[in-house]
Amino acid sequence: MPAFATPPLCLADEATFWPWLTWTDFAKLTPEVRAGTTVIVPIAGMADWGLGHALDAEELLVTSLIKGAVEQRPANFHPLVLPPLRFVLGPDPGCAFAVDPPTGHAFLREVATFINAAGFRRLVLINASPWNEELCAAAARDLRIEFGLQIFRMNLSMLELDLHPVRSKTRRRVQTLVTALAGRAPDAVSPEANSAVSFWADERVRPLAGPALSLAEAQVEGAAILASTTKWIAALFGEIAAHPPLLRNGAIATMTPP
Repeated sequence: MPAFATPPLCLADEATFWPWLTWTDFAKLTPEVRAGTTVIVPIAGMADWGLGHALDAEELLVTSLIKGAVEQRPANFHPLVLPPLRFVLGPDPGCAFAVDPPTGHAFLREVATFINAAGFRRLVLINASPWNEELCAAAARDLRIEFGLQIFRMNLSMLELDLHPVRSKTRRRVQTLVTALAGRAPDAVSPEANSAVSFWADERVRPLAGPALSLAEAQVEGAAILASTTKWIAALFGEIAAHPPLLRNGAIATMTPP
């Protein structure tokens, strides 16, 4: 079982974290290397999910999972990981530092623009926020059309770590993993917390009912969740790596009259 402690300010694999590469490191990357590299774009909002944890729980989750998955990645997967994008959609009253949909879309476009300008053509959006799943889908489609990028998407909800306040069947699992990663038991949450009506009206965030696991219990169960989920993501990385590149360098063929 890994020894969980207070997480560092930056959770990343040193060899694959974009900000820790120097200009000299980038200069050594040939066009062939860049073509075979997948840029990982983590997306994490800030919100009170009624779990008794801090507003950065999404970031703690997604960066920890990416770090663990990258460290056990298959040999055919060559990643570069960006810092998490934090200023995204957050319509619930418990969200913080949120932006509107046009700004969120423009933000993803700006990031994709510099990835493309740096010579990388494959990227995967790994999103922790249920409020940003539709945005990622729309942006991935639009950026594929505009830049010819090969874009893959991965939401934590598909990995049995769903924060959605209504549809989720795994909120306790998320709480347990965050407890283990943060190294602290969740605070008690009032049943009245976050009772304001959300943008979607019937999807307001409510506190998780029932007692949370103790820190000791969560560290044991959280270690198992972390191990199984990072293994799952690493396997998906292998599938992404094996996916053939887009034809015509991503250019979309135009229809011609018969």
